[in-house]
Formats: sequence, structure tokens, C-alpha cells
Amino acid sequence: MSNEKIPYKIYLEEKEMPVNWYNVRADMKKKPAPLLNPGTGQPMTAEELNTVFCEELVKQELNETDRYIEIPEEIREFYKMYRPSPLVRAYCLEKKLGTPAKIYYKFEGNNTSGSHKLNSAIAQAYYAKKQGLKGVTTETGAGQWGTALSMACSYFDLDCNVYMVKVSYEQKPFRREVMRTYGASVTPSPSDTTEVGRKILAEFPDTNGSLGCAISEAVEAATTHEGYRYVLGSVLSQVLLHQSVIGVEAKTAMDKYGIKPDIIIGCAGGGSNLGGLISPFMGEKLRGEADYRFIAVEPASCPSLTRGVYAYDFCDTGKVCPLQKMYTLGSSFMPSPNHAGGLRYHGMSGIVSELYDQGLMEAVSVEQTEVFEAATAFARVEGILPAPESSHAIKVAMDEALRCKETGEEKTILFGLTGTGYFDMYAYQKYNDGVMTDYIPTDEDIKKSLDQMPKL
Repeated sequence: MSNEKIPYKIYLEEKEMPVNWYNVRADMKKKPAPLLNPGTGQPMTAEELNTVFCEELVKQELNETDRYIEIPEEIREFYKMYRPSPLVRAYCLEKKLGTPAKIYYKFEGNNTSGSHKLNSAIAQAYYAKKQGLKGVTTETGAGQWGTALSMACSYFDLDCNVYMVKVSYEQKPFRREVMRTYGASVTPSPSDTTEVGRKILAEFPDTNGSLGCAISEAVEAATTHEGYRYVLGSVLSQVLLHQSVIGVEAKTAMDKYGIKPDIIIGCAGGGSNLGGLISPFMGEKLRGEADYRFIAVEPASCPSLTRGVYAYDFCDTGKVCPLQKMYTLGSSFMPSPNHAGGLRYHGMSGIVSELYDQGLMEAVSVEQTEVFEAATAFARVEGILPAPESSHAIKVAMDEALRCKETGEEKTILFGLTGTGYFDMYAYQKYNDGVMTDYIPTDEDIKKSLDQMPKL
């Protein structure tokens, strides 16, 4: 189809918005390994998981057979505030690069939270309210998830208690204040408000925190307060299920105009955006209906897929959460304080990990200075200041487009633009001032953390 017939932005009509989430596990012949009870080493039962998570979310977490799960009407009504989100043809970026490649991005930043995280936040808040809970607890790294959850909890009149990674709490005060504006309480993690937080502070008194630390505190807070449950913004299968709206919409829009991507790229921290974007395309690949090249992009300073091991590990630093088989750097791994680009989790989604282990997708790691270089180039021609996390995908999309320039191949590239970077100006300032540095952990750094993993 000629370029003239394809609009700059493809918006789906309301009737084309997904009414079902797509569960990629239903099409996986080899399923992700089950979550294990850290005390018994046995698969977690629904009854055990119900003490931590909402009952309906536990059902979704354990569901490996239903390909489609209906999105409740109340959630679809909320989605209409900002969905369907646009699929954008990056004509200006293509021109800037001088590439024959066609570049598309699915833009998820067109809501107040500024990111894709709202897709799952509203679902998890809905099920908490439906269960009659008082509120929820959670962690947040760069702040997008905490912001999204605070919005969702405000909508359903739920208490929202957020443990925010200390370095982000200090570097991103405006993100913190958005959460508080929506009624959330925000605590820098690790803190002295929980037993596990005090323990981590005693062992690492100068720590800037990690997502694993914050998860431990949030879980403890939920399980020690009546009427509260813990919710998570990435990693778990239920979250990737909710985020499948990204990929379903993207595929529907591309199918509408006869476009088939050759390469699909997403940033990878815990796996929610990446998993959501690729799910329906991966489903076609798993069923033998089509083929695609999938690329996960992670930071070189927290490279779980490219340098981690595939094994059972704790999902949190305090070692109170279930064990998950995933690509991991070890739950005690602490990203360098100079790491400014989000994607700070020590492990990876069990679904993404299993797909990667089967060779169904690739993974690359990139350093943050080159990520911000790509972000700046993108902003100058496409008019959106991208989130640092999203910019990892931008960097590799540009690399692939330049490779097409060298070979003359007219490939179609799709990447996920997870959100905007307007609350990340501290990091942009460091880059613009020329003081941003890169840090790549040594093999010894990673081994030290891996050596502390559970022996199963």
C-alpha cells in the first residue's frame, strides 16, 4: 500500500477497541514455570496467593488455558478516556535517518500518568474495589507505575500506599507529587517503616534502593494490614495480560491498512510493555501463522536477559515473595546510583523469560548515554519527549533502520513508545550538561549477587 494512503497517525474507532485481553500463555506449548512457595519449594496455590493478591487477579495469574479473557465493562469505560492510543508513522525520523525502512511506534503516553502503566493499574484497582478492600500497596521505580496506580485508586476511592525507590524519590519530586495529588502516600524505599526495610538499611546503609527492596516493603505492608492487598506494575503474568491491549490495538490498526511489521522492539525492565506489545504477534508466531523478529532492549547497567541466568529466584530483595523462574541477576543486585533510565528490576517476566529461552525472541543491552542521544534525536524530529525507558527501544529501532539504510532493505519496524519523559528532566539535564556517565557491572559484581540466589 502506498504511503499516501496511510495516515500519519492511525486511530482506531471506539468499536475497534479490544473487548478482550489476549493471554499468550494459551498458545505456548511450553508454559512458564509456576511460582513456588519459598518455604516449601512447591507451586503456589490460589489459596496461598490470595493472601497477597486480589482473588480475581490470582485467577488470571494462574490461567494458562483461556486465550481470551473479557475486559469488564467498567474497565473498558475507563479505557475510553485515553484509548485507543495512536499508532504513529515516524516519517520525520525516517527522513532524518535517510532510511528506506518504515518506522511505526505505538504511543502510550497520552494520559495523565504519562505511560502504559495505567492499562493494568485500572484493572487491578477495579478488582480490589470489587473484592471490597480498603486499599492496596505497591512499589514504583521511576514513578510511572505509582502515578498510574494513584490515579486508578482515586477513581475507585481506594487507599494507595506507594514505596518509591529512594533514588527516584529524590530525583523525581514532581512524579512523587503527582501521586500525592491523587491521594497516594509515598514512602522512599528502603524505609524504617517496615521490618524488611530496616533489615535492608542495616545491611546496606548507603543504598539508593532498588525495585526489589520496594517490593519487599510493599508486600509486608499489605500482608500486615487488614483489608489491603499488594499489586504489581510488571513481571507477573496478570500484568502482561492487561498490557496486551497495546499489542492487540497495534495489530488491529496495522491489519486495517495492510501493514505487517518485520521487526517488533520493546524496552525491557520487568517485561510489561514488551510483553503487552508483542503478545498477539507472538501468538501468530507460536501458532505458525506468521513470523516476526522480536527484540527486547534492556539497560547495560541492569542486564538480566543478556547477562543473567535462567533460574528460580526471589522476586524481591527481602526474600518474602514467591520464587519465579526467570532471567535474573539475583535478588540482591543493586543497579548503580548513576543509572537514570528506569528498567531497574533484577529479573524479568516469566513469560518473556520462557519465550527468550526458547529462542523466540532476541535481547540486546544498551548504555544510557547512547539511549539519551537517541531520545534527543527522536524528540527533535517527532515532537515527543520520550521516557528514558522508551528510549531504549528508540535507540535499537534507529539502529535497525540504519542497518536497512546500509543494506537497502525496506523493512517495517514497530516499537513501543511507553510514555513521555517530562518528569525525567533531572536525567535529561545530566545528559545535556555532559555529566551523564555509563556503568556496566563487572562479572564479579553479578556473580556476587548470583551466589546469593536460592539453591533449588
